[in-house]
This record gives sequence, structure tokens and C-alpha cells, in this order.
Amino acid sequence: MNRKVSVAPMMDCTDRHERFFLRLISKNTLLYTEMVVDEAINRGDKKKLLEFNINEKPVALQLGGSSPKLLAKATKIGEDFGYDEINLNLGCPSKKVEKNKFGACLMKEPNLVADCLNEMKSQTKLPVTIKTRIGYDDVEDYENLHNFISKLKTTGVKTFIIHARKAMLGKFTPKQNLNIPPLKYEYVYKLKEDFPSEEIIINGGITSVEEVKLQLKKTDGVMIGRAAYHTPYFLADIEKEIFNNNDIPSRQDVIERLIPYVKDELKKGTRLNQIMRHTLGLFHGQTGASYWKRYLSENMCVRDADVKKIDHIMDKIKFNNVDTSVGQSA
Repeated sequence: MNRKVSVAPMMDCTDRHERFFLRLISKNTLLYTEMVVDEAINRGDKKKLLEFNINEKPVALQLGGSSPKLLAKATKIGEDFGYDEINLNLGCPSKKVEKNKFGACLMKEPNLVADCLNEMKSQTKLPVTIKTRIGYDDVEDYENLHNFISKLKTTGVKTFIIHARKAMLGKFTPKQNLNIPPLKYEYVYKLKEDFPSEEIIINGGITSVEEVKLQLKKTDGVMIGRAAYHTPYFLADIEKEIFNNNDIPSRQDVIERLIPYVKDELKKGTRLNQIMRHTLGLFHGQTGASYWKRYLSENMCVRDADVKKIDHIMDKIKFNNVDTSVGQSA
């Protein structure tokens, strides 16, 4: 599994439509699902929760939960659906997540997390990985993070994705937790020094190819979050500069290749806005970007969007001076 660059699991963002769209831009970036709760998988509509397009691969399933039994069952189901990796969420800081005992609050219970990972690994041949933070609330010393990773390492897990901020449980909103706690990249670098045989991936505040290159000198991989969602063509730069792939589609190519997928999804009952909302940032930094966002917002990102307008979207790009060239994402 190539985890040199990946796109972070993001609630309300990295659904199957977003992943299909991003895969049109980047062939090599590893993609993650939104977090899916173990209980929902075991008791809910598995197809609705887990089905994905084969063209999204490689794609990893992120699970949320704290029941070793339920997580084990969800892991096996995820493998059966064809995912390439199973990831356990140990970093989400929201109140709802803490109330249900999963996410970053589990950093308080390393023994329980280890039990969960052991059960998950017993049910699959896929790699089982974790995503966590550097600490929580007032517990932010490196020693605690080191001990936490040491405990999880005993389960045989080899890949640790570290968001280089602590989580403020119940004190900040999820949005505030993405910005207010300071980044401490040095903690992640020290983990790589202390655990040279493990795969250590860094996450948090990385927004340019230059930053990615710098981080790859000190860690095994980089996970990109909001920058990949709000400026998705950033991944074209990643594809060229990090994966040495010069076969990069233009922005217009991306939309042209997306249209057949959109039409097929519409036949299945998917609403147009559920797909097109993910493309708002495609032309970020380009001439005509504001027109593109305005046109989508007014015509395709509303609940009752007119599906016939998808047939005219390329004309809107061509005749309104929207720059579709291959190049830097700006």
C-alpha cells in the first residue's frame, strides 16, 4: 500500500462521490471514507453505508467505535466490500463522538484500544491502521504519546497516522479543534525517530507541494485534509511532483469525465447537488473561478437542481472564460 500521500477522512466531505471525483484528478493518492460507526455497519443498511465505485481504489475504510466485538465484525464486512485498508478513528474530538466513546477520547484507554485492534486484526488480512492526535485536553506531553503508540504497537499495527494537534474534548467545536490547538510537528518527527520500523504519517495544516516534500523528508507519508477538499486540483500537483506522473488531466477533462458518472448516479436516484457540491473548488485560483462557483451554487448545488443543466455545463466553462489549463493549483 502506497501511503506517501493520502486524503484524510472528513465527515460530510469524503463520501463516495467526492472520492470518485478526486480519483479523476489523482491516480495514486490513497483515499479514505468518512468515519462509519461500527454499530451502524452491523445493524444498518450495509450497502448504503459501504458500497463504492471500483474506480475509487485504492480506498480505505475508517471505522469509529470502542467495542472490540462490533469493530471486529465491521472490519470483516469492510473487507468483504473490497476496501484496501481498515482504519480506526482515535482522533475525532466532537462531543457526540466522546459521548458514544469513540474518537480522541479513546486515547485515555490504551488497553481498550489495543483490545479493539487485536480483534479487528483477527478478522482480516487487510492492513489495520490508526489515526490519532498527539494528546488531549491537558495531556499533551510527548511521553504520553510515545507510551500510547508503544501499547498499540504490541498489537502488530504498523501504520500510525498522527494529526499533530491535541484534541480539546468538549471544550472546542470540531472546527475549532482543527485550528486552535497549535501544531507540534516535532512530536511526529520524534515518533519516527523512536519507532523507525513503523510507518509514521503526518497530518495537519499541510497545504502545498513544498510542505509535502519537506514532511516526506522526516516522515513516511503525508495526509492532506481541508486543502484537498477546498482546492481539489492540488492533487494534480501532488500527482506530478510527488508521484512523477505527467499524465495529468486538465480541469475541463475532469468535468468531462465526471459527467457520465453523474448521469449514471442520477438514474439511481442520487441528487445532482450531492455530487456537484464537491467540485466547487476545482477552478480555485483560475480565471473565471468565481463564475464557476456561482453557477454551481445557483444551479447545481441546490436541492431541486435541474438535472438537464448538466448537459450544458461544458458550454458554461468554454464560453465564460474559465481557465481549464493543466498547471499549478494556486
